[in-house]
Amino acid sequence: MWKVLSKRKCHLYRINGVEDHLHIVTHLHPMQALSPLVKDLKLSTNQFIKQEQLFPHFAGWQDGYGAFTYAYSAKDDLIEYVKSQEEHHRKISFEKEWRALLKEHRINYDERYLF
Repeated sequence: MWKVLSKRKCHLYRINGVEDHLHIVTHLHPMQALSPLVKDLKLSTNQFIKQEQLFPHFAGWQDGYGAFTYAYSAKDDLIEYVKSQEEHHRKISFEKEWRALLKEHRINYDERYLF
């Protein structure tokens, strides 16, 4: 992922995840569109994971993704949040976290399409 991001002049601050999702804190270069970047991240890592047999039960990435913007001043807090994913998800499920992010960013959603 770092290689894909760096080739597109995006600065990676932190990646971390748990068994069902991951978080990436990155600077998105102004010349990069988010959707093609995520597509390239998924394609390249899908191929790498399968080629290197890193996760035997990995079937591929889900179709969707979420992306949120934050003020640069929140960067250090975001990095710490992403670093502590394992601990964080002992307290709150991915589903609850996802709904909280949608609420925080005032995104309306239909419950039928969340998971």
